[in-house]
Amino acid sequence: MPHSFVPKLNPHRHLTPAEIQRRDILSAYLDNCSEDDLIEDVLLPLFRELGFERITVVGHEDKALEYGKDMWMRYRLPTGHILYFGIQAKKGKLDAAAASKGDSSNIAAIWNQVQMMLQHGVFDPELNQRKLVDHVYIVAGGEITKQAKNLLDGNLDSIKRSRAMFLDRNDILDLFVVTDPPLPKGALPAPITEIDGGTF
Repeated sequence: MPHSFVPKLNPHRHLTPAEIQRRDILSAYLDNCSEDDLIEDVLLPLFRELGFERITVVGHEDKALEYGKDMWMRYRLPTGHILYFGIQAKKGKLDAAAASKGDSSNIAAIWNQVQMMLQHGVFDPELNQRKLVDHVYIVAGGEITKQAKNLLDGNLDSIKRSRAMFLDRNDILDLFVVTDPPLPKGALPAPITEIDGGTF
């Protein structure tokens, strides 16, 4: 019997009305959530659904020891080999301005953290070994401007540049919709309760 073909996820396909509604709900949540909410309630379930293993969120007390990583995780290839990923996540927009305003973050600060992530490993307790990060995800709950990407590319050598990848707000929304993890509790409308025949 031939193997059934499983299509790859396509976050750029046309979305159904229900998926568009789900995307809008998550988008509104990203407007108001904290950076910790982005990491724990959006990125963690998303990466888990995408097949990453041992996803570890670095607590505030541990961040000084984790050299710029907000999260790390690993991915097992079909051959059995394991790749390690570090994640630097920011709630808002990533830009190249000298002084960022509001929720915007300056890419120069991200550059320093990327350098640290690539130079310092993560400790995998399952293997009882420290492993170097193979790739870095730079994730933003807002836009990552073209200028910011160009600045990062221009300041990394070709080897490090190939190891840095970007996920911005639209990427997160599209991937979240097609992989279908549960929406964050804070994104869902408050339940309607009925007391003595009345709705409150």
